[in-house]
Amino acid sequence: MAKQGDASGVLRSAAAVQFSVDRGSPVPLYFQLAQQLEAAIEQGELAPGSLLGNEIDLAGRLGLSRPTVRQAIQSLVDKGLLVRRRGVGTQVVHSQVKRPLELSSLYDDLEAAGQRPATRVLRHAVQPATAQVAAALGVPEGADVVLVERLRLAHGEPMAHLRNHLPSGLLTLESAALEETGLYRLLRGAGITLHSARQTVGARAATADEAERLAETAGAPLLTMERTTFDDTGRAIEFGSHTYRASRYAFEFQLLVRP
Repeated sequence: MAKQGDASGVLRSAAAVQFSVDRGSPVPLYFQLAQQLEAAIEQGELAPGSLLGNEIDLAGRLGLSRPTVRQAIQSLVDKGLLVRRRGVGTQVVHSQVKRPLELSSLYDDLEAAGQRPATRVLRHAVQPATAQVAAALGVPEGADVVLVERLRLAHGEPMAHLRNHLPSGLLTLESAALEETGLYRLLRGAGITLHSARQTVGARAATADEAERLAETAGAPLLTMERTTFDDTGRAIEFGSHTYRASRYAFEFQLLVRP
C-alpha cells in the first residue's frame, strides 16, 4: 500500500480494488457499490488518504450511471468515511472504529484497528467527589478523587472526550504517561487486575462546546458511555464518563439466544 503522500501510488492502489454489482438484485445499485466501498475501507484495502479517482472513470469501470456512483459516494461522505477535497478529489478519511463491548480501553481498540491513537490531557487534578462519582467509586461524597480528562485522537482527528475518576491514592499518574498510552495499561502496570465493569451506553446531541471539542457541528449525534470498573477484589477503581463521535465510532454487540 502506498504512503499517503504518494498520490500516484494511492491512486493505483484504489484503482486495483475490484467492485461489482448485481443488476438482478432488488438492492439498489448505488447501495451495492456503497457497501463494497465501505467494506474496502474497513478491511484496509482503501487506506486513509486513498483517492477514489474520477466518478466518470468509476462509473465506466462498473457500467453504472454517474448519478448512481455519485449517490454511493455521497452516502459514505455522509458517514464520514470519505471527503471531497477541492483540487484533490474524493479521498478516504478513515474507517469507522467498531468497538466490541468488552473490558478494553479505547487506546487499545484504536491501536488494534490501526488508527494511530494519540492523547491530549485536558485536565489532571484532585477534586471532591460529586454524589454520582462517590456512589460509583464507593467513597464518601466530598472525598478526594483524581480526575483525568482527555481528548483521544486517531490520525490526528478527535474521536472521543474522556473523563475518568479514580480513588485517591490508587496509583501515581503522570500527565506525560497519560499522553503516551492508555489508562488501563497504566493501571495494569501498577499491578491492578481489571476484572469486570458495569457499563451504560446511550446517545444524545452535541452541545456547542462538545461540538467544538470534537470537530463536529452543534447538534451532531454523540455516543455516550458511563463505566464503573472493578478489580479482582471487587473494589471500584475507575468511573468513566465518555462521549464519542457517532460519525467515527460505533459499539458492537454480540447477542446470544437464551437456552
